[in-house]
Amino acid sequence: MSSGPIQNTSLVPGGVIGDGRYRLLARSGVDRRCDAELWRARDGQLNRDVALTVLVGTPADQAAVARAKRTAERAMHASSFTHPGVARVIDVLTPGAAPRLGEGILGIVVAEWTQGSDLLEVVAQGPLPAGAATRLLEPLGAAIEGAHHAGLVLGADHPQRIRVTQDGRLRLAFPGPRPDAIARDDVKGLGAVLYLLLTGKWALPGGPEQVPRAPTAPDGSVVAPSALHPYVPHELSSVAVRSLEDTSVGGIRTSAAILQVLDQIATSEADTALINRVTADDPDDGAVWTTQRPVRDKDQKRKLMISVAVLAVATLAVIAWLSMQIVSFFSDEPTGGGGPTVVIGQSAEPGRSGQPAPPAPQPAGPVQPASVGVYDVTNQPDNANRANRAVDGNPTTVWQTENYFQPFPALKPGIGLMAGFAEPVRLASITVTSPSEGTVVEVRVAGAPGAPLEETKVIGTATLSAGQTQIQLNDHEPTQNLLLWVTKLAGSGRNNKSEIAELVYTRAQ
Repeated sequence: MSSGPIQNTSLVPGGVIGDGRYRLLARSGVDRRCDAELWRARDGQLNRDVALTVLVGTPADQAAVARAKRTAERAMHASSFTHPGVARVIDVLTPGAAPRLGEGILGIVVAEWTQGSDLLEVVAQGPLPAGAATRLLEPLGAAIEGAHHAGLVLGADHPQRIRVTQDGRLRLAFPGPRPDAIARDDVKGLGAVLYLLLTGKWALPGGPEQVPRAPTAPDGSVVAPSALHPYVPHELSSVAVRSLEDTSVGGIRTSAAILQVLDQIATSEADTALINRVTADDPDDGAVWTTQRPVRDKDQKRKLMISVAVLAVATLAVIAWLSMQIVSFFSDEPTGGGGPTVVIGQSAEPGRSGQPAPPAPQPAGPVQPASVGVYDVTNQPDNANRANRAVDGNPTTVWQTENYFQPFPALKPGIGLMAGFAEPVRLASITVTSPSEGTVVEVRVAGAPGAPLEETKVIGTATLSAGQTQIQLNDHEPTQNLLLWVTKLAGSGRNNKSEIAELVYTRAQ
């Protein structure tokens, strides 16, 4: 196989190929793995736009001719397959059927033109939220699954062969699989497209030069999307990586497995809030993949004006409050109704020597951690930005794990919340408020917030009931880091998830 498409004078915008029938309009991409150029063209006979996969090479190169012939045959077989996720093959031209294809052209696959945007144009604006990526990918995944059931290979493993339709769905716009492509390549392609949507990087060999390559770990494996962007749901990140891996080491074999995960995530989107970034942070109005000008919305403008007015009033109120505080600070008159003062950091009353006095012994009772964070040995923490909900004093707010379709330790050994205290403390118990009955937890002391799990020590275990569960702790040395480690999630089957509403730490006598 050559290193790239053969350069010839006919493959330029305005050029005419295919016995003079197709006028080239714009090149959409190049698939160097099979010496194919991808073009939008105008069918002069039917007066419509079409997508051309132009197979180029030297007619004297018998190996190149054989490869082009095999690709054309496979595309011809695929012409009987119809699905919204694949552009319909209209015609397949080979030198034997149409001698005047064009200089250096060994075959042409003609498909209907897909209106919309290039896939690379979409990701060029940045990685997509998981919800948008899931909705985009499902039709393409369904098309691949249907084709495989029909014994066909689509060749959906190159990003420039895929376009985004006007209604926001991925579609294989340039059919014509490589001569040596197998069904597993379609599965890898589906995983690579998901990886591209989530990260903006391409994870397979032979991708476009302008697209960044996916980073790899020292062992050669592709770095998970959730390691690059923590907001990516773990399950979606995992299916993207496993689709690219060798099936002998746990890689996903079929597109059906990917579709199952996409369907589960789409179904549980509203309940688990795993991918509510689409609606909460940036309303998904479809403008991600369109080039239309924004529509002026009078209601939106009115809401914006109201918000600005409210913000202005709030700002004035804050300025007035600060002015009162400054006046009170410089006044000798005592002020009434003063509340407690909260100081970030150490708070101590100065002694006579001017140095902070030693802290007084703390009585037994509740102690509030200075910080809390999600502890995850796979570097894919669940809902890390919500960890503080477990210690905010409000049992109606919760930190929750993601919904795992396989129980621990299939994808990870567990997940936990690491509490950090301002000073070493010896604890007698932890009271866990949780609605997730059946969750199994361990309480572990750690030398540092990021200490390896094997270097932590178990000082208590419990199976949570719905409501409050008090975990009595074994005697231990004072510590500043305490881990609540979840080893078994609530639920069963393909729904495994736990919630922690509140954690109360009680100091020992």
